[in-house]
Amino acid sequence: MRRATGFRILFLAPAVLLYFTFVVWPFVQTVGYSAFRWRGLSQQKQFVGAENYVQLWRDSDYWLAIRNCLFTLGVGGLALITLGLLIAHAIQGQSRLARIVRALYLLPNVVSLVAVAIIWLFMLNPSFGLLTALLKALTIPTPQNGFLATNSTALPGVTAAFVWYALGFYVMLFAAGLKNLDPETLEAADLDGSYGWNKFIRITWPMFWSLKKIAITYVVINVFSIFALVQVMTNGGQPDRHTEMPLTYLYERAFENNQFSYGITTGVANLVFAMVASVLIMFWFRRSPEVSR
Repeated sequence: MRRATGFRILFLAPAVLLYFTFVVWPFVQTVGYSAFRWRGLSQQKQFVGAENYVQLWRDSDYWLAIRNCLFTLGVGGLALITLGLLIAHAIQGQSRLARIVRALYLLPNVVSLVAVAIIWLFMLNPSFGLLTALLKALTIPTPQNGFLATNSTALPGVTAAFVWYALGFYVMLFAAGLKNLDPETLEAADLDGSYGWNKFIRITWPMFWSLKKIAITYVVINVFSIFALVQVMTNGGQPDRHTEMPLTYLYERAFENNQFSYGITTGVANLVFAMVASVLIMFWFRRSPEVSR
């Protein structure tokens, strides 16, 4: 027994050491730096305790960034889950067309995020953008200055680009989940006369319980990690901070305003928000439908 325990410790020790060195200790250092007033360019640091967090709590620009993040999480997350599931249903099978469609939907997810932002900049260009031209051809009103230069349409434009970029991952996730569903349960539902929408709501959707938890958790993490897309598409949150995200605000305060410790505080708060949301998701999906009934 002791030999087995020693064997496990011997093999786990390198992984634990690496995790502590490159994850735990940097995080502890980051939280420590948030208790100082520091410009990041010198060794001079002034201890201020929780002053940075109090200032962040009262910072209206930061809460605007959080509101924009929650909008993207709600609208973009719902679109990703819904479209991902519908498309995954549509491309089931091993036909050539299904394989081509799967590859096409996964392509944006493997392309550089900066390239995706540039593509959408061209698509939404008010003069020659493909999407703008299509809407004009359908006689749908478009903003005179362009979608990304108008307060009311800039954030939906960024959200649409985010959904387009991330959709392939969720299509593949749900497609893999559909293949792993218990065929006997689905066949029993067919024999009982359950088809179409009724079968999906009562049988298929509940069987996605663990997959839904993974998908929603990834949506939260991806939305709270948005940076390059906004930085390139709207120059870091323009117009008038209507597309500001927590990480673009962190970049502005830390590297453009030389308020490094305040930027660190913003990053810690962003991590806390993402962790709390993830824990709530885990708590919500803690039991399967069979147990909760």
